[in-house]
Amino acid sequence: MGSDLMRGKGYTAYSIITTLLEEIALAAIVLWLLPVFGIVIPLWGLALMMIAWGTYSYVSYRLCKRALDKKVTSPGEAMIGCQGKAKTCLDPNGIVQVRGELWKATAADSIIESGEDVIVQGISGLTLFVAPLERDSQEVGSGTLSQ
Repeated sequence: MGSDLMRGKGYTAYSIITTLLEEIALAAIVLWLLPVFGIVIPLWGLALMMIAWGTYSYVSYRLCKRALDKKVTSPGEAMIGCQGKAKTCLDPNGIVQVRGELWKATAADSIIESGEDVIVQGISGLTLFVAPLERDSQEVGSGTLSQ
């Protein structure tokens, strides 16, 4: 969690610094570069452009920060709690179908017959740890996730 906080603060500092640099570049272009080409923008016009750019930067920051703060779940984490069906007998290893895909599976504590409904309790590599669906209520919390 500490690294997430530092990442958020780093992104905020980066956003503030880049917005200030963009505002300085805008002012330099309007005050020094455009007059060379005979284009003169009054100071109130520059102020309006800077306010508009600052508003755009703030809105972009808020939208992007929300996306960056979102916790990314790995496909393995997303599988835990999903229901499936045993395609072979699991004694303790076999094949299950979860979300339309076939997976290697290991039965958590008992033999699971082909065709029986299962629930995913954990995952290790490409092997799911499953239990019979009717026994999942007391066992799901004990599932593990390791890579």
